[in-house]
Amino acid sequence: MIRLPRRRWLGLLGLAALPSPARAHAILVESDPRHEAEVPAGERVLTFRFNSRIDRARSRLTLIGADRKQTVLALLPGPDDMLSTRAVLARGRATVRWQVLALDGHITRGDVPFTVVGG
Repeated sequence: MIRLPRRRWLGLLGLAALPSPARAHAILVESDPRHEAEVPAGERVLTFRFNSRIDRARSRLTLIGADRKQTVLALLPGPDDMLSTRAVLARGRATVRWQVLALDGHITRGDVPFTVVGG
């Protein structure tokens, strides 16, 4: 058995109690359109910002229209914590389904439902 002075044990216990570096999943913190928003019909840039950097090559956005048709959207260049795309929105209920791979290796998913008005 290794015998350490009491101060060393207390120091080691103190280090063990420190929080480890954050390895949290990517969480959606801001989007345009916002959850349950009303947006005008037509061409629009959609943006989704996350709380951490994401692997853009392994992330995607899918538009689900009022007719339930699913369209994978091409991503625009942008910051490491954001996905952007350009889409033509038709009137009715729509959802953007996002899936991202955070740099910690975890995949997270979610939906942003909204209503397209006019047009």
